[in-house]
Amino acid sequence: MSNSWIKEKIPEFIRDTFRDFCLAGSALEEQFETFDRERSVSFEALDDLIGTKMNKGLLWRLKDTAHLLFLNEEDGPLSGRFLDWGMGYIFHEAFKLREDAYQNLNYAPLFSNLRGRDTTLPESLIGQDFVQVIEQTEESMEREISRIRFIISRCRKLFPIYLSNHSDNSLVGRLLYSQSPLIREVFREEYEVLVDTIYGDEPEMLYVLASRSLRMGGWMDNAVHATRQAYKLNPKNPKVLQEKEIVDNWSKRVKV
Repeated sequence: MSNSWIKEKIPEFIRDTFRDFCLAGSALEEQFETFDRERSVSFEALDDLIGTKMNKGLLWRLKDTAHLLFLNEEDGPLSGRFLDWGMGYIFHEAFKLREDAYQNLNYAPLFSNLRGRDTTLPESLIGQDFVQVIEQTEESMEREISRIRFIISRCRKLFPIYLSNHSDNSLVGRLLYSQSPLIREVFREEYEVLVDTIYGDEPEMLYVLASRSLRMGGWMDNAVHATRQAYKLNPKNPKVLQEKEIVDNWSKRVKV
């Protein structure tokens, strides 16, 4: 990969990293809530999230994209360095969690069934030591989940700081607009802080930028809707009026 190609793709890498963080955060939290209730997670779900070197899952792609982005930005901000480490840490902890989930799925029932067998046999006595190790798997999973949750919570605080340096990224604006339910789910009470930190006293720019990106992609009806949202927030902003004029002219041509 050439440096020029990477630099050209930076806006897309920013969008992809933020999007995949939200997707991964949602999927992981679903598993964590299952663990809170049932003291187990789905090995299959974690296996899909991680994947393999030849068939990378969401978490693996997130880690790789984050490395490409944060290690190739000129004068990369400290928030980006921390986010890069955070994405890698989440991946590696999830990797360990997957292995523990495999042990819990395949071996915990086996050793549980061996309880009550003839304990006078030498191998049975030795096997009791294995049972103790298997029983610690649940504790290990709890620690891994706690660490991942902690890192995700800190990344939720870092992303607004990082993205505030890219408030003109129309792909991010479009993502915030089109994937609002997902992002609100992941950021919860911090969602408003996210938008306020990125766009400051011009929250309408989220919708202006979303409209531009949608327009460029040919999604004009969606662009019209985004522009209406921007106009509701600030009908006096020149950038809002400019974008509104463009989509209004399109609407008139379509009607004709």
